[in-house]
Amino acid sequence: MKSQVEKIARKPFLRNVAVMATGTAMAQVIYMALSPLITRIYGPEAYGLLGAFLAIVMIIGPVAALTYPFAIVLPRKSEEVQGLMQISFMISIGSAFTLAWILLCFYDLIIKWFNLAHLSSFLFLLPLVALFSGMLQIAESWLIRTKQFKITAKVTVVQALVIQGSMVLIGLYYPDASILIILTTLALVFKAAMMIWFSDNSFLKLMEMPRKIPELKIVAAKYKDFPVFRAPEVFLDAITLGVPVLLLANFFGPASAGFYSIGYTVLSVPAQLIGKSVGDVFYPRISDAKNNGENMTKLIKEATFYLGAAGIFPYIIVIAFGPWLFSFVFGEAWWTAGEYARWMALWMYFRFLNSACLTALPALSAQAFLLGSTIIFLIAKISAFLIGLYIFSSAIAAIIIAAVVEAILEIMFLLITLYISKKRDETN
Repeated sequence: MKSQVEKIARKPFLRNVAVMATGTAMAQVIYMALSPLITRIYGPEAYGLLGAFLAIVMIIGPVAALTYPFAIVLPRKSEEVQGLMQISFMISIGSAFTLAWILLCFYDLIIKWFNLAHLSSFLFLLPLVALFSGMLQIAESWLIRTKQFKITAKVTVVQALVIQGSMVLIGLYYPDASILIILTTLALVFKAAMMIWFSDNSFLKLMEMPRKIPELKIVAAKYKDFPVFRAPEVFLDAITLGVPVLLLANFFGPASAGFYSIGYTVLSVPAQLIGKSVGDVFYPRISDAKNNGENMTKLIKEATFYLGAAGIFPYIIVIAFGPWLFSFVFGEAWWTAGEYARWMALWMYFRFLNSACLTALPALSAQAFLLGSTIIFLIAKISAFLIGLYIFSSAIAAIIIAAVVEAILEIMFLLITLYISKKRDETN
């Protein structure tokens, strides 16, 4: 038994996952330790405003660099890596300036069209979000490519301590939603700066050494699948996740959006703790398997099995005891959040289960499938929520319908991904 454990511990994949998971676990411990204080200090309405702002950040941030940073892990040649990093940086700057110009020219219309009066004071933080989201994606992808997982883990812990601690300390004197929103924006700046600071000198050298525009065009064209397929997919997926918060805020007020937001945040803990750690390590591993002609289906199945085993217990606990857990941990005002969470857990478990599949799709050259499936998810989720809100006039009905529909779609996504992988293995 001891020899088997030692054999598993020596596997680079599991060892790297352990490093990432340890850092994320420490960050989540900090978050969970301070969250009961934060929820009691600020209350559901402040969390609702933060959730609505985050819904916009989740839409803008991931596509700030048109997902070119996701490709940094793939190339064999360092010249292509450098090109992708510089392309990503230039696009991020362009996105920030474009967003600032749009806000300056159409500020009043945006507030009116999207019913964002409750967030009007914070919209000019969005160009900063775009710029540093791009920088953060570049730094994260570089650290994944170079397998500097310890740096990522360390920065994740420090960020959680500084940002969550600041929310508590400042909130004791000024418990306003603006503090949560501003600190959440600064978290992107802080994390990107920390990752760049702790990374080896080769990162800055690659960013500083200019490459000629024709060379960058060649690299951009080679990896055009990312802006053509992955960027729209990420954008639509963010809308899928963010729309419920905005709909609940508009139909039932910020408090209802706050209940949903805290439920989603808590249920995302396994995804952040294990799913993202597995994904960050699995991405270069599946890319290597593709380049070396290994069996990718076997790797995906193994990763999915481990994810399923790791996630089943916490999600079942929330399904069984959600309202009592939330009211005990976060305060009596958050009972409804637990009721939301027990239904959200149904589809979020299967979303968590699909972390390996989602990570593998670029290596499978199946980003068109990913885009198509995301469009289906978006239509299904919005339709489910609108049925619940308009026909049943109930937030919980909307959440239940959406949870059941999305759980079914996530299972189908898993089966189709395995089919694609099997076909790809057969052709190799």
